Amino acid sequence: MSMRPTLLLRHTSGRASRVPSLSTMPSLPGQVDSGALLRGSREILIRHGGETYRLRHTRNDKLILTK
Repeated sequence: MSMRPTLLLRHTSGRASRVPSLSTMPSLPGQVDSGALLRGSREILIRHGGETYRLRHTRNDKLILTK
């Protein structure tokens, strides 16, 4: 039985943004655009294997994933 990661979006700004859905983004197999994941927010929480991880987009345009 494989567990699929659950993506939880937590918007830190009150603004909504227009980012294409994950299913309509053209990409190579196994690739997802970071904008499609973050959808205008600066951080999201990802649940995987019973743990929660935080993916942050920094001011220096870096991505940081922490447990």
